[in-house]
Order: sequence, then C-alpha cells, then structure tokens
Amino acid sequence: MRRRFTDLDRVWPAGLGRRLGAMLYDSFLVMAIWVLLAFIAVALNRGEANETPLFHSLLFVTTFAFFAFCWMRAGMTLGMQAWRLRVQTPDGASITLVQSLIRFLVACLSLALLGLGYWWVLFDGQRRSWPDIVSGTQVVVLPKPDKRVP
Repeated sequence: MRRRFTDLDRVWPAGLGRRLGAMLYDSFLVMAIWVLLAFIAVALNRGEANETPLFHSLLFVTTFAFFAFCWMRAGMTLGMQAWRLRVQTPDGASITLVQSLIRFLVACLSLALLGLGYWWVLFDGQRRSWPDIVSGTQVVVLPKPDKRVP
C-alpha cells in the first residue's frame, strides 16, 4: 500500500550537495552489505573466493532490494534520513516498485557516466536528476523538526 506523506508545503527540491552527502552515507551501508554477502559466499564455498557472474548478480539484486525497500517504505534510506531527504512522487506519495526499479537502473547509468545524471540537478530548473526525471519522482528536503517542548 502506498503511503501519503504530509507537510508537502514545507519541502523543497534537493540540491546536489545534499544528494551527494546522502549517497556517500549510503555507499558505506551498501559496502557493509556486500562484505556480509561476500563473507557468506566464501563460507559456503569452503574458503575460496568466488567472483562469478552469479555472485555479482546477487550483489546487484541485493543492492536494488535495499534501496527499493527503503524508498517504498519510508521514502528514504539511512543516508537520506541523515541529510533530511525523501524521494516521493510529485503529488507526495511513496514510490512504487516499478518506479524504484527505474530509479535504480537510471542511477546506475548516471554513476557509470561519471555522475552526469546527478550533475544534471545543477541545470534543471526543478533540481531533478536523471533518475528523478525518468522515474517520475522527486527528491525533496524535509524541514527541520520542531524542537518545542510540549
């Protein structure tokens, strides 16, 4: 079931700096997942490293599963949470599995092209990256939480 986010009038499009910060944080988490998978693969292979296409496919699918789960559930990964970012549809709903897949694949392509798809944020009037444009999503900055004591 898709989630409808609140406070839509208090968010604004995310810039490149915040996106890169969140990507850096998430890359550490993804590397930890990869190390765990490699450890399991080596243990199952009796101590031999196994650099097969099957293992690389497992890493790719697991990475997608991590991002899709986070984006669809809360609209943010741990890195996005730290930088107060959320991915959502233009009308303020959580994204679908198909949007997550498109976003992930275009993000991989963007990174493979030396980040060109993310540098696009600097030129787009709505601060959209290629993954945003192609998947029909947007990354927004959330307002700071109120620190008022009740």
